[in-house]
Amino acid sequence: MDSVNFSDIFKSSFLEKTSSFSIIDSLVGLLVAFAVGLFIYWVYKKTFTGVIYSHTFNISLIVMSMATALIIMGISSNILLSLGMVGALSIVRFRTPIKDPMDIVYIFWAIVSGILCGAGFIPLVIIGAILIGVVLLFFINRIKIENPYLLVVRYSDSSIENPLEHVISENAMKHSIKSKSIMPGDDHEITYEIRIKEHNMSFINHISDMKGVKSAIMLSYDGNFTA
Repeated sequence: MDSVNFSDIFKSSFLEKTSSFSIIDSLVGLLVAFAVGLFIYWVYKKTFTGVIYSHTFNISLIVMSMATALIIMGISSNILLSLGMVGALSIVRFRTPIKDPMDIVYIFWAIVSGILCGAGFIPLVIIGAILIGVVLLFFINRIKIENPYLLVVRYSDSSIENPLEHVISENAMKHSIKSKSIMPGDDHEITYEIRIKEHNMSFINHISDMKGVKSAIMLSYDGNFTA
């Protein structure tokens, strides 16, 4: 019968797993993930073009990079742990609505950076972060894209349609009718998609003063309605 010595009693699988990874490498990976997350934070703040800036969402990009790096470090040396982690994360559901498609780009950027930091590809994540940041800063801040507007006019007399078309043609670079409807009470509503000249919206005052026009509303349109 084998004898049990003193060292066998105090042998711990936890200590064995602790000695299987490098604390210095882990700290370096987390610090790089934090630095890249800060860079993503700065780029997002500089390139944000929406109406309401979310500071908490921007901070979450930093935490996302570090948390992803931490997960990759933990599962890289243990196949069973990686399978368990995949099963655990598969039940997580994120229901926060993403209004701007660019937010998805930043989320994906933060996750990829965390994966590369956790896997130890430090030079790759630094070079990639610099190149992606330069591309975003250049295309978002330098190249201006004029979004169209939706002009919704409600009127009661169909005879003003030709004068209305004339006013819009004089003040818009391009326009097209998106919809037209007739409502109970002989009310008409017509929606134009227009591209205005040099942000000149003064013509909407002229439209609202036309006889028979009940309301004229201008909406910025970039895929979503923004009043």
